[in-house]
Amino acid sequence: MPDARKATVRLRSRHDGQEVNQEMTAQVFARGQALYVMYEEPEADLQGRKTKTTVKIGANSLKMIRHGAVESEQSFQEGQRLPGFYRSPYTSFNLSTDTRSLKMDLDGMTGEISWAYDLYVYEECTGHFTISFFIQEDNQS
Repeated sequence: MPDARKATVRLRSRHDGQEVNQEMTAQVFARGQALYVMYEEPEADLQGRKTKTTVKIGANSLKMIRHGAVESEQSFQEGQRLPGFYRSPYTSFNLSTDTRSLKMDLDGMTGEISWAYDLYVYEECTGHFTISFFIQEDNQS
């Protein structure tokens, strides 16, 4: 990863009145017109495998790609319903995200992205999510 910088990311997810907060160490770098954030999720599956997540941040879109214990891809663009998928050893299905809002406030490799979306599985809405994703570049690196 050329010019990758260390960063801390905080992810806050709200769904059906429940809130999940995670903080992880990440690598952040720019490639072309996109900013990439890569981190390992803190939870492991029953076999001890972890999931690595890559977040690709474009000018007006966002893509989350997960590999490891879970394989998934979700794309977000305000006003768009975009396809994705989810696979684990226990289940797999196609999904889509209908992004109601997507706000980005970035200064270089630091800032906040927040978005709200409806998740569809087999064309049925299975939940409404609100996500806040904070990136803080580590100036010590």
